[in-house]
Amino acid sequence: MDDSLIARLDEVAAEHAHLLDELGQPEVISDRERYVELAKKAAELEDLVRAYEAWKAASTEANEARELSSEGGSAEEQEYYASTLTDAEGRASEAEQRVRELLAPPDPRDQRAVIVEVRSGAGGDEASLFAAELLRMYQRYAERQGWRSGVLDASESGVGGVKEATIEIDGRGAFSKLKHESGVHRVQRVPATESSGRIHTSTVTVAVLPEADEVEVGINPEDLRIDTFRSQGAGGQHVNTTDSAVRITHIPTGQVVTCQSERSQRQNKDRAMRILLAKLKAFAEEEARSQLAAERRSQVGTGDRSEKIRTYNFPQNRVTDHRIGHTQHGIQQIMDGDIGEMVDALAQAEEVENVAS
Repeated sequence: MDDSLIARLDEVAAEHAHLLDELGQPEVISDRERYVELAKKAAELEDLVRAYEAWKAASTEANEARELSSEGGSAEEQEYYASTLTDAEGRASEAEQRVRELLAPPDPRDQRAVIVEVRSGAGGDEASLFAAELLRMYQRYAERQGWRSGVLDASESGVGGVKEATIEIDGRGAFSKLKHESGVHRVQRVPATESSGRIHTSTVTVAVLPEADEVEVGINPEDLRIDTFRSQGAGGQHVNTTDSAVRITHIPTGQVVTCQSERSQRQNKDRAMRILLAKLKAFAEEEARSQLAAERRSQVGTGDRSEKIRTYNFPQNRVTDHRIGHTQHGIQQIMDGDIGEMVDALAQAEEVENVAS
């Protein structure tokens, strides 16, 4: 476990012990309302504290076995130390997994596909090129995780980049892994077209949305304007001669969704509706959050599109997430989808924040 997480768990354990101590005080026992309140708080922490104590005990046993083994001994003793170490490490791993499950219970949204929108921001052609690279990064990461992904819609730029694109990623746990990617991604590098070698700064906006059910959102058909047009890009003669692409506009909010990835108009309409539902749900949630001005902001960021969350510095071969101060080197590997370390660091920061809340 990370030191920051251990520190917070120590505080939780101390709080739990203090609550148990209070529950044994005569003045608390005689005050039924106070007793019930403290008992409820203690019960909420009990499973987490027990899992943490199990992890500490197993970790201590594993460390002792390592130390004894390093001091030497007979073959029988070494065999015993090795067996003890294996058993203790297994129990420590199980206890740590239980701690993490208690800190971050399963999110029902993880059972659904995820919509990822990538849009080029400031920086012109360079921004569109980086948008295309980010799109590929998420697709490669999905491959590494064994998830299915597909491009739903894309608007290409004249230099081989993308102005905006929408992809769908379908796989268990995809939302939990990718939800912290929402925000503004900044790139610093020398563009291929820059003859003077001057470093440019460009931005790309990413939004990650879990698919929503129509029942959750509720759409009045009269609020929709549906337009059809000819698809552009790959697809052959069928695509170029059939009005199969669909654009849906939600008039009350101004949300617009386009889909042209499928061969039939019906399929594109169904996909576009799924994207629209996800966007409207996110829109409603954002509206609700804006009304709670006093609510504490999350340590790992709100995921607001205006928030600069990460910088990709090519000259220094590093990527830094500004929300948690995590820096990772090897930028080419990262752009090839190797973002697991960054994703795990963000998840762990959220776990620490959950303990603190």
